[in-house]
Order: sequence, then structure tokens, then C-alpha cells
Amino acid sequence: MKKKKNLWVPAIILIVVSILYTVLVKFVDVGEIGPEGSSVGFQMINGYVHSMIGVQEFWYKVTKYLGILPFLYVGYYGVIGLMQLIKGKSLKKVDQRILALGGFYIVVGLVYVFFEKVVINYRPVILEEGLEASYPSSHTMLALCICLSSLLISKYYIKKQYKRVVDGITVSLMTVLVVGRILSGVHWITDIIGGVLISLALVYTYKAVIKEDKFDSL
Repeated sequence: MKKKKNLWVPAIILIVVSILYTVLVKFVDVGEIGPEGSSVGFQMINGYVHSMIGVQEFWYKVTKYLGILPFLYVGYYGVIGLMQLIKGKSLKKVDQRILALGGFYIVVGLVYVFFEKVVINYRPVILEEGLEASYPSSHTMLALCICLSSLLISKYYIKKQYKRVVDGITVSLMTVLVVGRILSGVHWITDIIGGVLISLALVYTYKAVIKEDKFDSL
């Protein structure tokens, strides 16, 4: 009998790595290279990459509007869960994967709010609202969390003949959003890396939860 892979190990490792990385970004090689003299960690690499890329308004607008699309997945799975709830008249009748996904979205939302309140650094440019929290890149984090979690469970809720196309669109969307956010220049490169690490930590934790025996038996 094939031994079941323990998915909690990479999840815990990624959580620890993302926390340590965040601390390093906050306290290592800090310099006032941001707008209005705002301080930024890893100033040497951040300053170098930002000077190479600059600010690309085209990519900023592309990622700004495409960043809305991942929430269609949230709505899609939300509708599925709502229909199951109405039909079964009980949360017990809602697929546990959908309930777990709802919990995952809540956790992602809380992480987003946390970093809005606890500022690690500010954007390298001033946009509409003055100095804004920049770490982690919220577009990167939300796109990866929503799209990757969808890829994990799409086989249960998307018809087989459409799954390959939908998954292809999902991968393309999150790739464009992450790469486009780098090219836009409205984040430091460490913000993007932080967004990727935190997303992977959250997604692997969700994956570990839904791969428990009680889910595999559904």
C-alpha cells in the first residue's frame, strides 16, 4: 500500500519561511529610498530592480482590471455552496471542500487586512491615496490564493470537457497578474516575492486540510 504523503510538512515549512522572510524585509538593510522618505528593507536590491523597471502605467492598468477576474472564482464556488445550502437546508449538506474553501477565503482576507494595518513598507510610488502599504503585493497574493485553490478542486465542480480550458485560463491569468505586477513597478520586488511565499503557505495549508482522509472519502 502506497504511503500517503504528509502535506502538512511543506505547509508548515512555507509558513515559517514566509514569516522569517517578512521579518527580514522589515529589519534588514533598511533605507529611506521610498517616496516622502519612507523606509524600505533590502534597499539595495529593491532600489536596483525598481531603477531598472521604473513605473509602467500600461501594466499597472492591466493588472488593476484583470485583478478583478479571480473574484469570479470566489463567486462561482460561493454560488455552488449557496445552492447546496438551499437545497439541503443545512450546512451539513454543503460539500466540505466548499466549506473549507470558504474558510480559506476568510483566512486570506484576514491576512490581507493584517498587512494593511501592520505596514512592512510603502509603495515605491505614490498613486491615488498618498503613501500606501505595499507588502505583500495584494494582487499577487489574492491572484495566487484564489487561482491555485481553484486548481486544487476544479475537478469536482467543473465538467471534464471544460476543465482543461478553465484550468489553462486560470494558470494564464495568475501568471499575467504576477509578472504584470512586477513590470508595473508599483511594488518593490520583495513585495512580489512576499506575496508568492505567503500565498504558497496559505494554499499548501488549504491543500493539507482538503487532502485529509475525510475529504478523500467523499
